Amino acid sequence: MEVVRELREAGIAIRGEPEFAIQNIVASADLDDAIIDVEELVYAAHRLGVRVMYEPEQFPGAIYRMEDPKVVFLIFSTGKLVCVGAEREEEVYRAVEKLVTILDENGLIVKGSR
Repeated sequence: MEVVRELREAGIAIRGEPEFAIQNIVASADLDDAIIDVEELVYAAHRLGVRVMYEPEQFPGAIYRMEDPKVVFLIFSTGKLVCVGAEREEEVYRAVEKLVTILDENGLIVKGSR
């Protein structure tokens, strides 16, 4: 409602009371002192039947489209992750936890390497 008030104070006409809905949360995570073997991730994804795109000449991160919850991750070898597309905060936590489990179970996280 703060935004609506500021827009009205700036002279912008807003009719009625607008409805607000969160449609896309963008969150970042850092796996601290770890790196991710992104190239091996591509091979593991093929074995696991998940969709991962990685074109290092175009973009330094792998793009992973998770089905449940329905989010997209940017995964970087530095251990940094970006999660987009969640509608609720708990979806972000569940997705990151699920991704870290997948990476860990497949030996794709190298601890203490940064």
